[in-house]
Amino acid sequence: MADRYDVIATVKSVKGECALEHHVGQQFRLGDKTPAGICQSAYQAMFPSVRVLQFGGTFPWASDPDCAEVACPDAANPVVFELRRVRAE
Repeated sequence: MADRYDVIATVKSVKGECALEHHVGQQFRLGDKTPAGICQSAYQAMFPSVRVLQFGGTFPWASDPDCAEVACPDAANPVVFELRRVRAE
């Protein structure tokens, strides 16, 4: 069986006003369950990248194989998340 990792999603930037009041520095640990308080639209946008990182995959364009950046789909008020692979708890 493949190694399994968790992913830490950290808010890197917020432009405009986030309806769920996400703020820079806020973190969520993404494991087997969707964490409370995270925007569902943002989570759905990051989910494909989270799954790649959770199962040891990488992105050929990324300078850090353990990291990816994803923005929420609200173009008028984008929130950018850094996704970082960590050992599962």
